[in-house]
Amino acid sequence: MRIPFLKGHGTENDFVIVPDPDNALDLTPAAVAALCDHRAGIGADGVLHVVRSAAHPEAKGMAADAEWFMDYRNGDGSIAEMCGNGVRVFARYLQHAGQVTEGDVAVATRGGVKAVHIAKEGDITVGMGHARLPEGEVTVSVGDRTWPARNVNMGNPHAVAFVADLADAGDLYTPPPFSPPSAYPDGVNVEFVVDRGPRHVAMRVHERGSGETRSCGTGACAVAVATARRDGTDPAVSGTPVTYTVDVPGGRLVITERPDGEIEMTGPAVIVAEGGIDAEWLENAAR
Repeated sequence: MRIPFLKGHGTENDFVIVPDPDNALDLTPAAVAALCDHRAGIGADGVLHVVRSAAHPEAKGMAADAEWFMDYRNGDGSIAEMCGNGVRVFARYLQHAGQVTEGDVAVATRGGVKAVHIAKEGDITVGMGHARLPEGEVTVSVGDRTWPARNVNMGNPHAVAFVADLADAGDLYTPPPFSPPSAYPDGVNVEFVVDRGPRHVAMRVHERGSGETRSCGTGACAVAVATARRDGTDPAVSGTPVTYTVDVPGGRLVITERPDGEIEMTGPAVIVAEGGIDAEWLENAAR
């Protein structure tokens, strides 16, 4: 028996896509980690488990608004609230599978129902919801250097630090220490940011549960919001949308924050391969 899978990426943030409409597969953390292993598995930053909302206990309440639930898992098997690049790739899969066409589609996530628009020219825009900016000072560190960071929550937690050079972030293999510990009791995604020009920045990120990745959609949104506030811009005050271009190692994302607080992210999403997972291998990996 073979279990179908696909491989896709959004600005090189890559995912194993596992279609499972009836939620019949038991994807344990060990199984997910094995699938994401770049040497012994398929290799990815995370898994997009594609389930009908009505079939998943965490998504039944959203079934009236979104037929499909993105049951997202980090590369280490842990559960994540949201993944911005993942939502775009998830929508591209639904289009690829003939479940949706160009235009608007709703996707249920643990961070709520996300509005997605698949454009004719290929890019996908995701309504990422509103950013929350928790109060309190936060710092992040690499080696013996420490920087102040902006605490931004995009449905998952982020610490955004502005640095002189992206090399200041170090290798990002391990989570950068942060303070105070109470700011992020469940860990945090850490973005290091440099300026590239007017409303144009570049970033590197350590994603909680995955290490450094080539891109992070929620992280790019957090960076755009943090940069706007650093620049003295708040669309809720000015009444005018603000757009930032955010370069990531895997490409480029465009982030717009609107006066009502809604944040939209636009970028590419690509399906690169399809295949089958050996069911016996997955069962052994799940133990």
